[in-house]
Amino acid sequence: MNENKMGIMPVNKLLRTMAAPMVLSMLIGALYNVVDSLFVSHYGENALSAVSLAFPIQNVIIATGTGIGVGINALLSRYLGEKKQKKVDQTAMHGLILGAGFYVLILLFGIFCVRSFYVVQTSDREIVSMGVDYLTVICVFGFGQMFQLIFEKILQSTGRTSYTMVMQIVGAVINIILDPIFIFGYFGLPAMGTRGAAIATVAGQIIAMLLGLYFNLTKNTDVQFDFKCIKLESYYFKGICTVGIPTIIMQSMSSVMCFGINKLLLDFSTTSTAVFGAYFKLQTFVYMAVFGLNNALIPIVAFNIGAKHAERIKKVIRLSGAYSALIGLFGLIIMEMLPIQLISAFAPSEEMFLLGVTALCILGLSFVFGGISVMTCYALQGFSRGIASLLISALRQVIILLPLASIMGRMMGINGIWWSFLTSETVTVAFAIIYLGIAEKKELSFLASMPLEQSIAK
Repeated sequence: MNENKMGIMPVNKLLRTMAAPMVLSMLIGALYNVVDSLFVSHYGENALSAVSLAFPIQNVIIATGTGIGVGINALLSRYLGEKKQKKVDQTAMHGLILGAGFYVLILLFGIFCVRSFYVVQTSDREIVSMGVDYLTVICVFGFGQMFQLIFEKILQSTGRTSYTMVMQIVGAVINIILDPIFIFGYFGLPAMGTRGAAIATVAGQIIAMLLGLYFNLTKNTDVQFDFKCIKLESYYFKGICTVGIPTIIMQSMSSVMCFGINKLLLDFSTTSTAVFGAYFKLQTFVYMAVFGLNNALIPIVAFNIGAKHAERIKKVIRLSGAYSALIGLFGLIIMEMLPIQLISAFAPSEEMFLLGVTALCILGLSFVFGGISVMTCYALQGFSRGIASLLISALRQVIILLPLASIMGRMMGINGIWWSFLTSETVTVAFAIIYLGIAEKKELSFLASMPLEQSIAK
């Protein structure tokens, strides 16, 4: 077997090479999510609120697919570094089985629990009706997004990130084309509103999933998929879940956060939830870029742990931190310079416009600190420290943020809720950097105590 590029390519070049397609693909994913909301906002403010309130469940689906994929990624990359082909193959196939199991749970929620989910949040019948139409479709056909994400992570773990970009682009184009057709009823079709937005979304996801399956079967020579030879072993499920489950919980923190923030905002007005929904779609451009960058970090760190290349690990973590901060800074500048233009894109009422401009200016200030915190989470996952990664995510999105938002909202009004995001990110990033430094020192000291591979190009 030829030496994998993750062990020999100069680190900066490796990170940029692997991250660029992932960043681009995730930005494209963010784009069609924003386009979804833009089209829906023109259908009505209640429609935008209905879609915004659905985010916690949508994020659980994303978190589950990503978490399983990250678990596969970390374990599979380590086995690639150790050149253990059978374990590479078994890891991938066990991951697909886990994905199928979690999808069944999402399907059951979509069939039996969606209406109750909305009723708990709002008494507005129109929002409930629109929300049920939207979220039921998303959950029932959630297998598309689930396996799209898993297939992407398998490709990423072997360094074939360009194929993930193709998957995202195709899915995005399909979604963008179908959105106005299904929402507003073009070409003789009935106007389906939020249900139409959901149909367009899942159509794009399913096509992207099928592309991911094709690429893995025909282009990914490092992984062999043969379910006839699979032998179910708890070892692989445990290995994937050790990193994957904390990752699922970590990313689901966004769901808990959004649910909690929306409940606080509804005490002010339903319009404020539409504002938060618009912001959350916009901020995905920043955080999806950070996620894309740091998705490349996990396999690089994991591979080089397996190959015992300590200096490469240190260098890639520091580069990822610097790039994450720069992405956050760029997002901050855009939010501060163009708040009027950004909120105006969502066809706002006068109340939504006034609330939105102020909200975007305040919320954008948290991006730099948030980007660095996210990087530390991914680095810790590369070290297989899923629980520590979970803790940092819980601090920034739940443990610190929600109590602060409640207190500051009562003291300062709705602007207090916006300011709580910056306060939470500032406290969390200090803790995250200190903890990552300790974890890195312990991990690399352990590697230094073992026989090292021959020195490679740095």
